[in-house]
Amino acid sequence: MSEQLKFIVEQLNREPFNKSFNLITFDSQKPMQLLQILNDVLAEIDPKHAIDIREEMPEQTAKRMFTLLGMLKYKPPGRLSEASSFRQGLVMGSKPVVHHVLFWLLQKLPELKKRAYLARFLVKLEVPADFLRDDVIGDTHHQYEELVEGFKTLHKECEQLKSSGFSTAEIRRDIAAMEEEREQLIKRVERLKKRVETVSSHQRMLELTRQLRVEKEREEALAHQKQEQKNQLFQAEQRLQRAQMQLKDLRQAAADAKPESVMKRLEEEIKFNSYMVTDKLPKELQSKRVAVQQLQKVASEPAMGQSELAQLHSKIQEANVEINQLIEKRMMRNDPMDDKLSLFRQQASIISRKKESRAEELQEAREELSALERELNMKSSQARDQDGAQLIRGDEFKRYVAKMRSKNVGYKKKKADLDSMRAEYGVLQRTEELLKHRHDAALEQLQSVEAQKGISGYSDTQEELERVSAIKSEVDEMKGRTLDDMSEMVKKLNSVIVDKKSALAPLIKELRPLRQQCNELALEYEEKKGQYDTCAAGLESNRSKLEQEVRALRDEVDQEENRYYYINCMKGVIEVQLQRAADEMKAYVSSDPQERKKTIREQCMKHIAEQETLGKKLREQQKVVRESHGPNMRQVKMWRDLEQLMECKQQCFLRAQSQASIGQVIQEGGEDRLVL
Repeated sequence: MSEQLKFIVEQLNREPFNKSFNLITFDSQKPMQLLQILNDVLAEIDPKHAIDIREEMPEQTAKRMFTLLGMLKYKPPGRLSEASSFRQGLVMGSKPVVHHVLFWLLQKLPELKKRAYLARFLVKLEVPADFLRDDVIGDTHHQYEELVEGFKTLHKECEQLKSSGFSTAEIRRDIAAMEEEREQLIKRVERLKKRVETVSSHQRMLELTRQLRVEKEREEALAHQKQEQKNQLFQAEQRLQRAQMQLKDLRQAAADAKPESVMKRLEEEIKFNSYMVTDKLPKELQSKRVAVQQLQKVASEPAMGQSELAQLHSKIQEANVEINQLIEKRMMRNDPMDDKLSLFRQQASIISRKKESRAEELQEAREELSALERELNMKSSQARDQDGAQLIRGDEFKRYVAKMRSKNVGYKKKKADLDSMRAEYGVLQRTEELLKHRHDAALEQLQSVEAQKGISGYSDTQEELERVSAIKSEVDEMKGRTLDDMSEMVKKLNSVIVDKKSALAPLIKELRPLRQQCNELALEYEEKKGQYDTCAAGLESNRSKLEQEVRALRDEVDQEENRYYYINCMKGVIEVQLQRAADEMKAYVSSDPQERKKTIREQCMKHIAEQETLGKKLREQQKVVRESHGPNMRQVKMWRDLEQLMECKQQCFLRAQSQASIGQVIQEGGEDRLVL
C-alpha cells in the first residue's frame, strides 16, 4: 500500500499535474479533495471532464466517472467487485477505492489517453432497427460506418508513420528553411529587376537571356541523349565482341575437338545445368521467399517495445530448452537401426554439401571468367577508340617489349645526363647570383668609404674617362681640334687620375682588412642572431605554456570557489529546511494543542477552511445577485425612464417660459392660442 501511495504521489507531482504532495499531505486529503484529484486525472485523459465537482451533483459525478472508467475498461479489485459497493465507495470518496483507481490510471496514462481519443470516434451509436428502415437514416448510418472504418485505416497509417521514425519537426524545419530561401530568392530577383530596369532595352535582354536558357537546356538534353546513345553503342559493340569471341571459340573447339569430346563436354554442361535448375536454384529461391515473407511479416507488425522483446526472448529460450530435451531423449533411446541410418544420413549430407560447394565454386569461376572477358573487351575497345589500332598479340608483343626495353635503357642514360646538366646549370646559376650579389655589396661599401673620405666618384672614374673619351672623339670629329689640345687634355686627365689613385691607394689598403673584419663580424652576427632567435622562441613558447597553465588554474580556482560558496549556501538552506521540518514534525507529534496549532499544516488547513467558507459565502452572494439581477435591472430601467420624463418636463417648462415672454398662450376647447 505504501508503494502504491508513493507511486501516486510521484506521478501527481510531475507534469502535467504539478501537485506538491507528500505522503502525509496526500493521505490526509478529504473525500471531496480526493474526488477532485481523481477528476483532474480523468480530465487529463479526456478534456471533457475538466470541471469542478463542487458545482455538480454527486450522482452526476459518479455516473460520469463510471461511464469513462467503463469505456477505459477498468476492473475493480476483488473485494470491490460488487457494483453497488464500488459505486458507494466512489461516491463517498473512499480512500481504498480512489487510491486504486488513481494507481491504475497513472500506470497507463498514455495508453488511456489514446483509448479515450479513439473512443470518441470508434464507439458506435446504437440506432434502433426500426429507425434504420428509413432510407435517409439508413444511408446516413451507412456513411457513418464507412467514416468509422476510414478513421481506423487512417489511424493505423498514422501510427505506422510515427513508429517509422518520420519526424514532423524535421519536415517543418525543412519547410521553414525552404520558405526563407524562397523569400531570399524573391528579394534577390526584385533587386536584380530594379538594377535591370535602369538599363535601356532591358526587355530585349531578358528575352535573349530566356532564349539562351532554353537553348542551354536543350543543349544539355541533347548532350544527355548523345551520352545515352554512346552508352548504347558501347553496349552493342560489347555484345558484338562477345558474340564474335564465342563464335571464334566455338569454331576453334569444332576444329580441334573430336565428336566424342564435344558430346562429353555437352553432357557435363547439361548435368550441371540440370542440377542448378532442379536442386540448387529452387532451394535458394525457396529460402529467399521465406526470408521475404518473414521480412514482410516483421514490417507489417507494429513496433515492439522492450517488454514484448523480453517476452520473445523468453519464448526463444523455452523453445531451445525443449529442443535440447528432445535431443537428449532421442540420444537416450539408442536404437541401432537409427544409428545405421544416421551414419548413411551423415554421409549423404556430406556428399550433398560437397556437391553444393563445388557447384558454387564452378558458378563463381564462370562469373569471374565472364567478368574478366567483359573487362578485356572493354579495355580493348577503349584502346581501339584511343589509338584506332588493334591490340598486339603473341610474337609481335614480345618484339615490341624488347624494343621498348632497349629504348628504355637509352632513355634512362639520356635522362641521367640531362639531370646532371640541370644540376650543374643550377650550381652555375647560383654561383653567378652570389658573385653578382658580392659585387654589388663591394661597390656599395666602396662608395660609402669614398663618401666618408671625401673622394666620392673615384670608382666611376673609368666610366667618366670612357664618357669623356667618347665626347672628346665626337668633339674632335665635329670641331677638328688639333692634336696638341688633345694631348694636353689627356695629360691633364692622366695626371688627375694618377693623383686620385695615389690619394686612394692608402685608403684601399686600409679598406681591405676592414672588409675582412666586416665579413667576420657579419658571420658572427648571423650566428648570434640565430642563437638569440632560438632562445627567444623557446622562452616565448615556455611563457605561453605557463600563462595557459596559470589561466587554467585560475579558472579552476574560481570554479572551485564558486562551487564552495554555492555548496555552503545550499548547506545553509538545507539546514534551515531540515530545522523547519524537524520543528514541524515536533509540533505535529506534540500533544499540546497550542503547539499543534503553530504547525504549517494546521495553518494551511485553517487557511483552506477559511477559503472554503469564503467560497461558500461568495457563491451565496452570487446566487442572491443572480436572483435579484432581473428586478434590479427593471428598476434601473424605470429610473432611467423617470429621468428622461423629468428632463422632458423641464424642457417643456423652459419652452413655455420662453413663449410667455413673447405673448400669452390661451387654451380653450382643446386648442392653444397665442395672444401677442
